[in-house]
Amino acid sequence: MSAISVDNQKNLMLFSGRAHPELAEQVAKELDISVTPQTARDFANGEIFVRFQESVRGCDAFVLQSHPYPLNSWLMEQLIMIDALKRGSAKRITAILPFYPYARQDKKHRGREPISARLVADLLKTAGADRIITVDLHTDQIQGFFDGPVDHMRAAPQLSEYIRDHYSLDKITVVSPDSGRVRVAEKWADLLGGAPLAFIHKTRDPLVPNQVKSNRVVGEVEGRTCILIDDMIDTGGTIAGAVGLLKEAGAGDVVIATTHGVLSDPAAERLANCGAKEVVVTNTLPITDDKRFPQLTVLSIAPLLAQTIREVFENGSVTSLFDGSA
Repeated sequence: MSAISVDNQKNLMLFSGRAHPELAEQVAKELDISVTPQTARDFANGEIFVRFQESVRGCDAFVLQSHPYPLNSWLMEQLIMIDALKRGSAKRITAILPFYPYARQDKKHRGREPISARLVADLLKTAGADRIITVDLHTDQIQGFFDGPVDHMRAAPQLSEYIRDHYSLDKITVVSPDSGRVRVAEKWADLLGGAPLAFIHKTRDPLVPNQVKSNRVVGEVEGRTCILIDDMIDTGGTIAGAVGLLKEAGAGDVVIATTHGVLSDPAAERLANCGAKEVVVTNTLPITDDKRFPQLTVLSIAPLLAQTIREVFENGSVTSLFDGSA
């Protein structure tokens, strides 16, 4: 009986949904590979069909999908892609969600409400995802919703490096838009050489989304360059209001730094006219022309995602990407 030679060479394959193909191409370029070709189309009633044009048997599959509007369609497409990979005998499936959908619904504020962020994790697991890579979750505990490894990457090092390169650190204050982000602001302060902190104390009406009732600045901002940080900007109302408050308190330049530029209408108009010197975001979500305005700077998150994919594929340390040590 002749011996059978088995090729155990690991095979990395990158798959992209249709929501943000530019990001997938940037990641593929960083990894020096190609995005796996696929057929994807919608039926007349909205059903999604996906088929990969190459064999995926035994591969280490990375399924990248961004989640802009219409978010539910893109989530469903990613689940269908994962299912196709599972049924095509992929060895391991990693779902990459640069912007985690439904992350704001991570707990019950009142009775009879869903915890939709947990539901998304369950859907990914059921579809066949073995692990998740995501960037700047709305709250850290969402990692625990998924029963498997979650690589929770941070954009703060990249964003803060941009701030360091373009602004003097002498008179910088890091500002949190609410008390809930103060711990994140503390990490930012460390990245910016021990800058002082301020935050905006605000009250919300729990019955009205995207609206703030009253607020005031807590901390020293007069005459200082304020770096206003947040994980996402949706309609821009809160952050534009925060810029106004900082200006009233005597702040110098105000620079907004955020990971996820959801930028739902009328965010572009609000941010362009709110008095901020610059708004720095990453491209975890596609920033289309109608969402752009003169003060907007978009940094690519692709190098961070590519490094994470490489560490996962080579069984290296993702932690080392944060602090340089495994």
